[in-house]
Amino acid sequence: MSTGRFNRTRGIALAAITSTAVVAGLLFFQGAADADPKPTLAQAKAQVAALQHKAEEAGESANDLRGQIKASNDRVKALQAGIKKQQTQVDSVKRQIGSLAVAGYQTSGMTTTAQLLLSTNPDQFLSQASTAQAYAGQQNSALRKFQSAQGKLADLQASEQAELAALQTVQSQQDGLKKQIQTNLDAAEKVLGKLSDDERSRIQAENEKEEEEARDQRTSRGNGRMDDGDEDEDLPNVPASGRASAAVQYAMAQLGDSYVWGATGPSSFDCSGLTMKAWAQAGVSLSHSSKAQINEGRRVSKSQLQPGDLVFFYSPISHVGLYIGGGRMVHASRPGKPVKTDSIDLMPYSGAVRPG
Repeated sequence: MSTGRFNRTRGIALAAITSTAVVAGLLFFQGAADADPKPTLAQAKAQVAALQHKAEEAGESANDLRGQIKASNDRVKALQAGIKKQQTQVDSVKRQIGSLAVAGYQTSGMTTTAQLLLSTNPDQFLSQASTAQAYAGQQNSALRKFQSAQGKLADLQASEQAELAALQTVQSQQDGLKKQIQTNLDAAEKVLGKLSDDERSRIQAENEKEEEEARDQRTSRGNGRMDDGDEDEDLPNVPASGRASAAVQYAMAQLGDSYVWGATGPSSFDCSGLTMKAWAQAGVSLSHSSKAQINEGRRVSKSQLQPGDLVFFYSPISHVGLYIGGGRMVHASRPGKPVKTDSIDLMPYSGAVRPG
């Protein structure tokens, strides 16, 4: 065999071996990636909690866009109403111009002198001629009005298109955040799927127990007040009167309800949905967003907290609860967990406000 042919044969063989090794390596790493190590029960719980919190973060960011979307929608409606009104004015001026044009045309076929000579009633003609001059002045005035009205209409239409484009951008941002919510919740389910049936059953039993304990603390849903002898000894003494009390009593009446992003009742809530609905019982309007709510009341220090105050967590803010006294709050905790009471030291504390 010639040296050149030998080298070519050797090169083909090496290429084949190298390709086989690369493919085998890729398959090995792919298999390793697909076969993630099974987490312990404690690790799974921590991973699920972290993913559910990420889902809540995305949810509150999406909630924060609600205000922008509503305001933009309101501006679009106002612009559309303005466009409709302005179009009516433009059409009215156009009709006026049309009428004046017809009147002018009827006297434009001959000179004024000829019309005077042929007129059987010169005095009447002169009066009509004066009227024709007035028509001409009216036409000029109507044309100016039309140009002005048409310009305003064009400005309103341009503003509407700009507002619609901005609205579409914000709605696209919110849609992206909604996808993030679901992506994180799906990832949490994937973590749980790696556990054994027995481990998943244990987690489910713990969640059901937590929900049951929360419901046991629930006040009467009929009137939102605690009945004598129904107060849980682990809960602080919630005040029985005042606007803040109305908010607290409503929130406490929802204990055990499920967390659902975007929900504001009657049987499920997200964190800012619960606080918004609670303070609505006291006649105070709040935004459906924890980031917005921290600017919708008077700031209070942690040492000066009173029942009914809103307490906020994380940086940037992504969670809110309703303070009930004794260092505790009632809140729609996170996906997979019920409305419940917890210590305000459970999460990184960011601040508090007193609505109303």
